[in-house]
Amino acid sequence: MKTFRKAVLIICGAVCMFLLAALWLLWHEHGGFLDAFSYGTFSAPTVVIDPGHGGEDGGAVSPEGIEESGINLSVSLRVRDIMRLCGQKTVMTREEDVSTGDSTLPTVKQRKASDIRARVALVNSIPGAVLISIHQNSLPSSPVTHGAQAFWNHDGETLTKLIQSALNEQINAGNPKQPREMDSGVYLMRNANAPGVLVECGFLSNFAETMQLLEPSRQKELALSITAGYLRYLSGEQP
Repeated sequence: MKTFRKAVLIICGAVCMFLLAALWLLWHEHGGFLDAFSYGTFSAPTVVIDPGHGGEDGGAVSPEGIEESGINLSVSLRVRDIMRLCGQKTVMTREEDVSTGDSTLPTVKQRKASDIRARVALVNSIPGAVLISIHQNSLPSSPVTHGAQAFWNHDGETLTKLIQSALNEQINAGNPKQPREMDSGVYLMRNANAPGVLVECGFLSNFAETMQLLEPSRQKELALSITAGYLRYLSGEQP
């Protein structure tokens, strides 16, 4: 019984730490809890959290063989958990290391196309959705390049700029990144009807940053920053 009680206390303490950290970010970034959570009659959207790639599609790969899909999922699950602790509705495009498309298709190209179409269909099936897609970057020609950067789709500029602001303070200290519009060739961001942001959490081509991205502490920092930026967006703050 004592062991059980101790485990419960540890879990409760961890949850409280998550909440306190999220609220601290809101206070620090927004100037007060009341304004940050005052939505009035506004109905908060459903946040569709998209861990990029998955299954046979590992995405970018570090020189050490670390695939981005696993890191994407770990960060996304933390974003989901913190969003829910803050009272937000969330949907995941995947919760395991799997493809979301038709696995019976004969070629990898066809299966990848099916996967991305399935993600778009999910986002577009949810009224009032907001899309947050989590990825990792890579630039083998410049292994010193590092940092988290956010990209917007057709309706996601304000959201993206607020998330980038939080990332710059918490993740990119001394190395601020500028948010940018997503290239039109990215099918998910182009075809999702919802306001969307794609977050490149770091560079797998940078060994030191790759090791950080594997750490639960860095994944929590990323998730807290993304959530803080999103809650500022909900409150109506402008970049």
